[in-house]
Amino acid sequence: MEFTPSKLNTFLLVKLPSAYFSGVRVKQITTEKCTASVKHRWINQNPFNSMYFAVQAMAAELTTGALVMYHIKNSGKKISMLVANNKGNFSKKAKGRITFTCNDGHLIADAIAKTVATGDGQTFWMKSIGVDEQGDQVSEMDFEWSVRVK
Repeated sequence: MEFTPSKLNTFLLVKLPSAYFSGVRVKQITTEKCTASVKHRWINQNPFNSMYFAVQAMAAELTTGALVMYHIKNSGKKISMLVANNKGNFSKKAKGRITFTCNDGHLIADAIAKTVATGDGQTFWMKSIGVDEQGDQVSEMDFEWSVRVK
């Protein structure tokens, strides 16, 4: 699969339909950065008239996971990936369009190189920050990824 926002959004529809139908969409992906956004709507709201935390977690995880997938594909090796742990902090009600950005692409190549060289699994933490249309941070999610040669 080619890693473009359009291809990743089609991947969402087929493999992660709950994220797709909640409105999560990839906007940009490079080797270092991935951005996704989701708009607060009826389908993804909580009883407090803001975006449900799990929808924010889906968008945030997507920004980290897409980068891991991108680097695994570029490595040319068969490598498995799994979220081992996650943490979240919610600092403001998520209303309107929320944009999640992960800038941790630089962490992945080293972990992939180590797992290929040693055969041992490697873990690393990646951060995704969600901001609203005014630029205020609404949430910060950290995901611990584990990669291992198949």
